Amino acid sequence: MKTSDFDYTLPEELIAQHPAEPRDHSRLLVYNRQTKSISHKHFFDIVDHLHKGDVLVVNNTKVLPARIYGHKEHTGGKIEFLLLKRLDLTHWEVILKPGRIAKPGAVFCFGENLKARVDSVGQDGSRIVEFIYDGVFEDILSKVGEMPLPPYITAKLQDKTRYNTVYSKIDGSAAAPTAGLHFTTELMEKCKAKGVEVVDVLLHVGLGTFRPVKVDDVENHHMHSEFFSVSQKSADIINKAKQEGRRVICVCTTSVRTLESAVDEHGVVQATSGNTEIFLYPPYKMKVVDALITNFHLPQSTLLMLVSCLCTREEILSVYDVAVSEKYRFFSFGDAMLIE
Repeated sequence: MKTSDFDYTLPEELIAQHPAEPRDHSRLLVYNRQTKSISHKHFFDIVDHLHKGDVLVVNNTKVLPARIYGHKEHTGGKIEFLLLKRLDLTHWEVILKPGRIAKPGAVFCFGENLKARVDSVGQDGSRIVEFIYDGVFEDILSKVGEMPLPPYITAKLQDKTRYNTVYSKIDGSAAAPTAGLHFTTELMEKCKAKGVEVVDVLLHVGLGTFRPVKVDDVENHHMHSEFFSVSQKSADIINKAKQEGRRVICVCTTSVRTLESAVDEHGVVQATSGNTEIFLYPPYKMKVVDALITNFHLPQSTLLMLVSCLCTREEILSVYDVAVSEKYRFFSFGDAMLIE
């Protein structure tokens, strides 16, 4: 299977630069895999497509304001850090620019209370750095950092909370699980009132999500590593639903990757945590996931390949053609799609 098999044409004006207000007033395209039918709704209509007994799986990761700007100690050379992954209390993996001034031993200052010393340089150009600070790191970061919006969003985000879901809890992501951005607290409560069980899982989203597939053959692409975790409580609820024939509906592709990383050869979701490099593309068949709430993804991306596992590549591209013709908003701040 070729990377070019997942290409489509997208007018630039359909790339959303701002989130919808209110959150749940974005549009919702509903694709029914059995009837091959498409309907056009708003996201607040999602509750009409959920049934009593459904399990709604959400990724409760929280995006840090992980883009910070500073200068090199003594020389004053400007630097930009993007925090990728926390390694321990003070050490992080980061990408930065310009790299030429960030050799091992270099020290950079970010405001009055935060410094970083470069420890080592990775083969891909990333750095391992040690942060030096007094106080609580997250509090300092909230003051000096900006949300790490994807490169295709050029507008400045005025409200940092809009790049996190209303159910985000655990700091650690460099990017948001964007399909969850459409939910409001009130909409979540409506789903629960209907008898839908909402289950938390965790996957800290890395910037590899936005890296293009640069190989011609899909199977030669190496997926980035991301930390994930499934609790015993969540695993039990999901497994019970599967045994009873109830639907497991994932919110966001990150929840899909989490569950499909945690399932064993018998189709049982395990309580586990660790790093996953799982890469889902056709003809992979989902072992746990029955339906998916997602956004519209970049051409030739691993996310578009994952979504194609729920039906076929041809079906998804056909649906995307409809979304383009109907002028849906695409990517992180764009509209939503339900594959049921």
